[in-house]
Amino acid sequence: MARESRLSRRLGSGLRHVSTHNVVTVSAASVLPTTRQGWLHLLRQLGVRPSKGLGQNFLFERGVVDRLVQAAGIDDDDVVVEIGPGLGILTEELVRRARDVIAVELDSRLALHLRQTFAGSANFRVVEADALELDLGGYLPPDQAFLVAANLPYSSATAIIRHLLEQPRRPRSLAVMVQREVAERIAAEPPNMTILGIATRFYTVPRIAFTVPPDVFLPPPNVESAVVVLNVRQDLPLEPALRPLFFRIVNAGFRQRRKQLANTLAAELDLPKPDTIRWLTNNEIAPDRRAQTLALDEWLTLTQRAPDELIATAQAP
Repeated sequence: MARESRLSRRLGSGLRHVSTHNVVTVSAASVLPTTRQGWLHLLRQLGVRPSKGLGQNFLFERGVVDRLVQAAGIDDDDVVVEIGPGLGILTEELVRRARDVIAVELDSRLALHLRQTFAGSANFRVVEADALELDLGGYLPPDQAFLVAANLPYSSATAIIRHLLEQPRRPRSLAVMVQREVAERIAAEPPNMTILGIATRFYTVPRIAFTVPPDVFLPPPNVESAVVVLNVRQDLPLEPALRPLFFRIVNAGFRQRRKQLANTLAAELDLPKPDTIRWLTNNEIAPDRRAQTLALDEWLTLTQRAPDELIATAQAP
């Protein structure tokens, strides 16, 4: 009954109780539309026309929401941050399941709609802000672990993920919907590694949970989507002083990805080619390999055993 009371406090009115023998379950009557036409009508009521510039594609299929929340592993002790909640279909399920939900919404009309829709939910609040400029630490109790669950705007998904992972207060995990191509770049493996994949793996262990067709969005995008789950590393694999050098080396390697690694690293890092070849071979990396064939551990080794001039540059004030 404690869980029932907690859910009742969250959802306020609109609850129905279903008793089977001695098991009591609580479900909420949705205050949001349940059909595609209903969602279209809501958009018209709010005066919202989906913006391509903001990457707005509003999810309306509840089955996808259920799968995303399941992939995120959210339970009633979790604090969840939702980026770009839009019309609130995912928000509604998060409010039902999580201890607290912080929704970050840039569009003031949508922020007002969310405040009104979930006004009776004690565990919900809206932060009207740009997710790319937000320090979440100011909205969370000290040392409070949190998760991120979101249908991210296509136009800024990778930038938002990077911003969240580079914060002093990183989430415990992220379950986010992005373009399928972006998800595949995030979860790539050698010999098809990407710079986004390396950067993401530095902070997390990623996996693609499932793919999503275009026709569950308003308007439908021209591409498929995918939900990617990122389990954030508790301890990052390099000390803070070497992290800028790591990303400098990785960026240099991928800048001319069709060229052999010895050539591109020498050119981009302004190193003599013989020294570059020796650096690679001393670390058991063939100089004629391409950047996309290297795994995270190999980039880490190259950073930890970088030439003295690169280390000196990284440590310079």
